[in-house]
Amino acid sequence: MTTAAHARTVKEQTFDVLREYDLTTLFSNPGSTEVGFLADLPADISFVLGLHEGSVVGMAAGSALATGRPALVLLHTTAGYGNAVSALATARANRAPLVVIVGQQDRRHLAHEPFLAGRLDGLAGEYPVWQHTPTRPQDVPGAVARAWHEAQEGRGAAVVVVPMDDWFAEADEDIAPAAPRGPVALRGGRTASDEALADLGALLTAAGSPCLVAGAGNDTVDGWEALVTLAERLDCPVYQEPFGARAGFPQDHRLFAGHLPAVRPALREALAPYDTVLTVGTAAFRQYTYAPGDFTLAGTRVAVITDDPEEAHRSPAELVLLAEPADTVRRLAPLVPDVPRSSTLNRPATPQPPAPGEPLRAAHVLAALAERLDPKAVVVEETPSSRPDLHRLLPARAPLGFLSAAMGGLGFAMPAAIGVRHGAPDRPVVAVLGDGSSLYSIQALWSAAHYGIGVLFVVLANGRYAIMDRLSEREGSAAPAWPAFTELSVSTLAKGLGCPAERVEDHTALLSALDKVLPSLADRREPLVLEVAVEADAHYSS
Repeated sequence: MTTAAHARTVKEQTFDVLREYDLTTLFSNPGSTEVGFLADLPADISFVLGLHEGSVVGMAAGSALATGRPALVLLHTTAGYGNAVSALATARANRAPLVVIVGQQDRRHLAHEPFLAGRLDGLAGEYPVWQHTPTRPQDVPGAVARAWHEAQEGRGAAVVVVPMDDWFAEADEDIAPAAPRGPVALRGGRTASDEALADLGALLTAAGSPCLVAGAGNDTVDGWEALVTLAERLDCPVYQEPFGARAGFPQDHRLFAGHLPAVRPALREALAPYDTVLTVGTAAFRQYTYAPGDFTLAGTRVAVITDDPEEAHRSPAELVLLAEPADTVRRLAPLVPDVPRSSTLNRPATPQPPAPGEPLRAAHVLAALAERLDPKAVVVEETPSSRPDLHRLLPARAPLGFLSAAMGGLGFAMPAAIGVRHGAPDRPVVAVLGDGSSLYSIQALWSAAHYGIGVLFVVLANGRYAIMDRLSEREGSAAPAWPAFTELSVSTLAKGLGCPAERVEDHTALLSALDKVLPSLADRREPLVLEVAVEADAHYSS
């Protein structure tokens, strides 16, 4: 029995909870309201510093996606939490589970709104899956435990706000926490009924020309295996959802048909040959710019399998199964006819290398990368103007082989790539970014260099916001309202942050650089920025 002189604190009890839930890596940019928690940090708690809260959350999100478990984030009251909101929104859209502790001023004088007191309720809007400020200091450890379960189930950020004096309060040792004990205490999942599966099997069996659409929610080893089995039994094409943040099907498979368009007229045309469409692990159908009309032609039957209620509820489908995709597809496959294998889809042509004196284009860089990249590599993308070329030339060949920001905002790829390599140190990781995109989280390079995270950052440098230039042209503008930034040198900035960097300006130098770094990328313990000068493409198609 503990005595009053040796009573344990809320802080000590919280560290016990963190250990129990395997939350022993802490991603943070600290502030004064958190310094009491961080003072004398136990040796088994690893601290990862990010130089901006967006990078902090991005690294944590990448780690969570790589491991499949919640990652731990510590943010500084209003300033830190506010800086992180966009990254937290992206984490929610990317289904990245995070336990986020946010510091707050001393509870004893919050009523007087002292300096650094945060008005934190609602600051991140609806993007956290759960937010709570414990009523008493003694409730903090239980709230952190519950946050793990909320994050894991809700697949987003669960936020616990902790006033700075709470850490030193005497803990309750005999109060049961308001959450199950341990990370495996909650079991189960959404399972499709036999009746629902029979209905879906009958729909596919009646189809004369079905197709499948794979989404980010099917990006697991089991998900890929199950959907390959179903596609091969049906011998039907498989598309990737528009703007999918992860690949839900092997994109080098003979049945992979490419990425669906993100505008309704083109989507209707792409799906016109099929009388039945089953989407797996995504909604039906995510779009970008508005165009009138339905998603499909009249008479096309649409079904959806997703374990995300929001995706299920917004899908205009005849049949929706709210259930875990891999298990559902695995049970569905024996219910459909086994069609003789005959289909082989056309593969995209690889661009020819540039002639001597011709400028490099993004497609040249991506083709060279594809020829040399390990099939197990993770490609983290943030190059809007070159995304169609990347999808065409750099297929995802393994689960978690492709990752991008599901929310669409910039600043995710650079820190997320660091977090992915941190969480999956045996996977080679390449981030492909535009030079404009890289500036949203350039400070993340310091963390990669300081902690020895061996990511290759390929920066396609065209000196402008090329995607915005193209969109401006579509609106009939003779010239964009914003200037180019050809003076920018990402490699110089990287070196200033302590990160090794090279600038490449021709095809021969590009091949030499890739041949030097890619064979040993899986074992690399030092990041490298490869800034590649490319000509901005004249056209862009979404």
